[in-house]
Amino acid sequence: MGITSRDLINRARLAIPEVTVQEVRRRQEHHDGPVLIDIREKDEVEQGLLPGALHIPRGFLELQIEDRVPDRATPITLYCAGGTRSLFGAQTLREMGYTRVESMAGGFGAWKDQGLPFVLPRTFTAEQRERYSRHFLVPEVGELGQAKLLDSKVLLIGAGGLGAPVAYYLGAAGVGTLGLVDFDRVDRSNLQRQIIHSEDRLGMLKTESAALTLKALNPDVTVNQHNIHLDASNAVELFGRYDVIVNGCDNFPTRYLANDVALFTGKPLVDGGIFRFEGQATTVVPFESPCYRCRYPMPPPPEEAPSCAEAGVLGVLPGLVGLVQATEVLKLLLGVGDILSGRLLHIDALAMEFREFRVRRDPACPVCGENRTITAPIDYEGFCLNPNLVQPAPRTATAS
Repeated sequence: MGITSRDLINRARLAIPEVTVQEVRRRQEHHDGPVLIDIREKDEVEQGLLPGALHIPRGFLELQIEDRVPDRATPITLYCAGGTRSLFGAQTLREMGYTRVESMAGGFGAWKDQGLPFVLPRTFTAEQRERYSRHFLVPEVGELGQAKLLDSKVLLIGAGGLGAPVAYYLGAAGVGTLGLVDFDRVDRSNLQRQIIHSEDRLGMLKTESAALTLKALNPDVTVNQHNIHLDASNAVELFGRYDVIVNGCDNFPTRYLANDVALFTGKPLVDGGIFRFEGQATTVVPFESPCYRCRYPMPPPPEEAPSCAEAGVLGVLPGLVGLVQATEVLKLLLGVGDILSGRLLHIDALAMEFREFRVRRDPACPVCGENRTITAPIDYEGFCLNPNLVQPAPRTATAS
């Protein structure tokens, strides 16, 4: 006589630890829980899913788990609708070598009955499903990741050489809100590298020109135009509205300003720079990775650091560096991959060499070090003229 389904369930319960919904919630509140995976089908997930959960349908669990959770020692909690499919799924993962797998007893039904919080996944239109279909196929993105991108807000300092490719690709990827900071107007000399602008927009504000291009590319994207000179009086309030800051400016006062205010507001900063055939990019995670001041405590004399207008730049170079920056932003928003934290990527386009330099945090850094002496914006123009004289920022208008 064969065994029954009840026998199979009992065997699974003997082999697989079960955890209560209350314990799962406690872990969430303390941010110390295992990877949470929802193995229900798509139509079930539309009713809601646990905050922070990955979605891998039961029929794809064996096929996708190695991409989503490559380390077989990672703690994993599976859940389904009632707690049975997750038991069998956990058994399968055990057979694949995953050593720390458990099942949530009662599943999503018990979670919901307890009145615990859940999130409703975004409903995509037919046009969005077609537009983002290639993202949906990537396990690290999928529908949940695309929803994150659409809900994200990124501020770009500069709509020029670096800002142009960054904005273009973030817009194409479906980052829902892009803020563009620039008070300059489109000039013909820009068009050799600033691909977001065009000949028929000469004299137009760069933010306005970029907004036209981005809306034509992807109607999902909201473009906030900040036609201002970014300074100490408006940066804190402006940065606070966004999730990630991208620096594409080419002057030192703004570089130090962007670095400091990103740290003050707790925002990741994706920094880039270009010079003739060379470029560099790095990502600053506040108080975790070295900041711009850790690398450059003092600004160089102006004659040692000419701008693109003074020294020139190969037209395609901003595209190379900007795409690295855009990639860093997407990884930050999705919470996947290894970002350039503590690493400076140097690009030599003439030799076509990519080199990486490790950078350490400076314990004596005045902004992110152990004994910080700069905790609010300063007079950055004055600092770059006389680095030994640090003055408080003058108070002027706020951001718009």
